[in-house]
Amino acid sequence: MTQPDSRPDAPALEPESAHHPDLPRRFGRKFQLGIDQAAPADIDARIRDSVELTGTTPWILMSAILIASIGLNVNSTAVIIGAMLISPLMGPIIGIGYSMAVYDFALIKRSVFNLLVATGISLAVSALYFAISPLREAGSELLARSSPTLWDVLIAFFGGIAGVLGITRRETTNVIPGVAIATALMPPICTAGYGLATQQWHFFGNALYLYFINCVFIALPTLIALRLMHMPAHRFIDRRTEYRVKIVLWLVALATALPSAWLATQLVNVELYKSRARQFVAQQFSFPLSHVTDIRVTPASRAIEVALIGSPVPEATLAQIRDRLAATPLRGSTLKVYQTDRLQPDMGSLRSSLLQDIQRDTAGVVQGQEEALRQMTEKLQQTQSQLDRRNALTRQTDAMVRELRALYPSVSNVFLGEGLFLYPQGTSTPAYALEVRTETPLREADRQRIIDWFKARLGQTDVHVHFTVGPAIAPPASPASAASASTAAASGIRP
Repeated sequence: MTQPDSRPDAPALEPESAHHPDLPRRFGRKFQLGIDQAAPADIDARIRDSVELTGTTPWILMSAILIASIGLNVNSTAVIIGAMLISPLMGPIIGIGYSMAVYDFALIKRSVFNLLVATGISLAVSALYFAISPLREAGSELLARSSPTLWDVLIAFFGGIAGVLGITRRETTNVIPGVAIATALMPPICTAGYGLATQQWHFFGNALYLYFINCVFIALPTLIALRLMHMPAHRFIDRRTEYRVKIVLWLVALATALPSAWLATQLVNVELYKSRARQFVAQQFSFPLSHVTDIRVTPASRAIEVALIGSPVPEATLAQIRDRLAATPLRGSTLKVYQTDRLQPDMGSLRSSLLQDIQRDTAGVVQGQEEALRQMTEKLQQTQSQLDRRNALTRQTDAMVRELRALYPSVSNVFLGEGLFLYPQGTSTPAYALEVRTETPLREADRQRIIDWFKARLGQTDVHVHFTVGPAIAPPASPASAASASTAAASGIRP
């Protein structure tokens, strides 16, 4: 590696920027908006197309509204994000900012009209859904859209900047869907529909207020950014008409911007008041035997409420804290302190609660055991009844066989079985199966007579009788009788 020359007469090293005098210019080019900016005609066509609310756009809007309403109703963030991705509400809002930047009075009228129509459709569809929905309770997603904050203003403002930058590029990007998600136009208008359907007017008013904030602070940076891009203005027939239209548009812009600026200022003051109040409580209410359990700050009435648990703080100490409060930017605020000394648990209540839990658990166990015993008793009774029925059937069949043999002497054996008769369809029915064994064949009339006789004696209609012809089958010999037969054979005796 080459080392710098250390001789006294060696030339001094110059900074790198001296060899590259265009370095600041090259760095500044990275932030130039015109490098990849689309042609003005293309930008104009894109924005005008997005403004229109015809064809499939209203149907897409209604579908997105229903999806967002369902997501809010079931408290699903993923569903709400999906609805925001397909929402077409961004088009008319950007169209308002663009038309004011290029002094196109006709376009601003069309954009405002389409935005009002889209807002009306959104309110009607969401209110209709929440009116027929069985879920009436407001979840966390609905509650989050009912109280506008400073952060909503900032999100809408920077989202509007990102949106107009994305729509003015040569290549299409995913900026617009991202802006639609970030600015969250759909949830507030659906929340307003919920308030309208349930007649909860604070939901309706606050959510519609948040929706208006988002619309204004998306259109405002769009106007500013397009003016900085030097978009070509709309041409007029004569100077007088141009001057008149510009005056009207700037008055509209000021009428929108001034209340918006006042609104932003109020939201800043609210957030600042809340931050200062919580910081004051954290500094002043630091006691070894008392702890802050809850802080409620109401900027509208300038009220600060503090809940303490533990050893009670003396009233003199609280008076000193109130004096310090009057010396801060929070002066004029009222400080209310709620105290309780029940830091230790109530042993009597705890004991009673434990006894109730034990009794409840014991009762559940006993109830379960009783249910199991009842089921077991029922099964035993069913088994005993089956045994009794089979014993009675056995005694009955003994008599039946004797009667049958008296009527038909050729009957040698009768086999009786109780079971299930299976059908090809896969069903089954309880049935009796009999086999009547005769030494000589029976006539068909005698067979039918025997079948009818068995049905009457058994008291069953589903009796299946099979007739066979053959010699009588002797019963199996018991061990004792087998031994006797063996002894008799040995002595020459025949059974």
